Amino acid sequence: MTHLKITGMTCESCATHIKAALEKLPGVHAANVSYPNGSAQLDIEPGTPSEALTAAVTGLGYRATLADAPDSTDRGDKVLGDGLHIAIIGSGGAAMAAALKAVERGARVTLIERGTLGGTCVNIGCVPSKIMIRAAHIAHLRRESPFDTGITASPPVIDRAALLAQQQGRVDELRRAKYEGILESTPAIAVLRGEARFHDAQNLVVKRPDGEERVVAFDRCLVATGASATLPPIPGLADTPYWTSTEALASETIPERLVVLGSSVVAVELAQTFARLGSRVTILARGTLLSGEDPAIGEAMTAAFRSEGIAVLEHTQASRAAHAGGEFVFATAQGELRANQLLLATGRAPNTRGLNLDAAGIAVDAQGAIVVDPGMRTHAPHIYAAGDCTDQPQFVYVAAAAGTRAAINMTGGESALDLTAMPAVVFTDPQVATVGVTEAEAKRNGLDTESRTLTLDNVPRALANFDTRGFIKLVAETGSGRLLGVQAVAPEAGELIQTAALAIRNRMTVHELADQLFPYLTMVEGVKLAAQTFSRDVTQLSCCAG
Repeated sequence: MTHLKITGMTCESCATHIKAALEKLPGVHAANVSYPNGSAQLDIEPGTPSEALTAAVTGLGYRATLADAPDSTDRGDKVLGDGLHIAIIGSGGAAMAAALKAVERGARVTLIERGTLGGTCVNIGCVPSKIMIRAAHIAHLRRESPFDTGITASPPVIDRAALLAQQQGRVDELRRAKYEGILESTPAIAVLRGEARFHDAQNLVVKRPDGEERVVAFDRCLVATGASATLPPIPGLADTPYWTSTEALASETIPERLVVLGSSVVAVELAQTFARLGSRVTILARGTLLSGEDPAIGEAMTAAFRSEGIAVLEHTQASRAAHAGGEFVFATAQGELRANQLLLATGRAPNTRGLNLDAAGIAVDAQGAIVVDPGMRTHAPHIYAAGDCTDQPQFVYVAAAAGTRAAINMTGGESALDLTAMPAVVFTDPQVATVGVTEAEAKRNGLDTESRTLTLDNVPRALANFDTRGFIKLVAETGSGRLLGVQAVAPEAGELIQTAALAIRNRMTVHELADQLFPYLTMVEGVKLAAQTFSRDVTQLSCCAG
């Protein structure tokens, strides 16, 4: 007779479910599960693997160990192996990175997901949006390019349904390869479907799709629940059939007239995308475009958008919204505005409501974001958080890095996330790419700086492309010349910003950067040229002068 110790049961029904799961296993003749005793007695065939027995119980959201195995709670924080059980709420970038790293370091993981595996990025965020943006870019180039004098332009016919099918096919493919398939092939990760909330600092209650509730006990827990689009407090807005980015990316139609409410990353990316696919787009910006960045970025993007026929209404807010007769109607200080569709892109809020964080002693900020330290620790012992549900920047690569570090720390290691050289990209055309600090941020931090701005008509690659829209700006510390920040508006600016990030990470000066070898006729060579402007007039250099 084999004996299991089981924790997490809350009623006789739990024992019934565990008994059924165990008796389905090959080699198990009978299972007598006791809720009061927290145990199971098993009649099994010789050679039946104990891992299969404990995995069957763990897969239901409980915790099981062989009765003669040492208790993990007595072995300290540094102990790895199957004695350490980590519960992870969510299955996006942060959650998956944490789960895989935790398993690599010997832990067992229960991954709890209430919706589609993979989270925002692969399903309704980064991947589908970049596919749609790229399709719109191709449509734009077929309609208009710098080489139209020698290559005949031809207005494209947009089949949105076909584009959407292609887009969704790639999303499904990536979700299967990078999330579902990996989880299925990793026995140490059990996926539990349902919505989780904290019962206390050591237990979660998971409401299953059938309404049944399960208790999941954990040694460590990671909250990685992401964020969702917010609804601004505009009278009448909630009663309209507005889009968030989720609906916009999944739409089978391109609206004739589209109003975009917002002026940050999602707003500008999708505004230009729909305009290039055939919509007449108007952006309502409470301030200026990308107002959190260096002012020159917003100015450059506003000029680029207006040149494409996108109406940018700066310092404009809707005081009321309504929907009647198939039209949206907006009241603004500049008059009435009408459109066929509205896209809300005014920000995202952490998905922390409903988690009952107070029960575990987890602190949040005024926006509901979980407050974490550089090691992803919350205010509650043994509970961590990573990704868009925290007070860290909302980028999937930040989330994944945070999840990895959280897993290291949950399994006895020590790791921190340094965001001082965090690159960011806005996938418009031209793209916006930044890293480090702006002049204004440096000043607020008490740093004395000098800066140089290189327009793209000084970059050979841009000249060869007949596309000199934009600039590259470098911010350096006065005296030492240490590079502190880079802001770029340029076609494919995202492909050059990592070079700047590495330079900042390695505390390079602009003079050292100017002395590096950069391949000629690449856009990233513009970073070298911008660095050279601190000591010379680059207009007086030959094409590839070093």
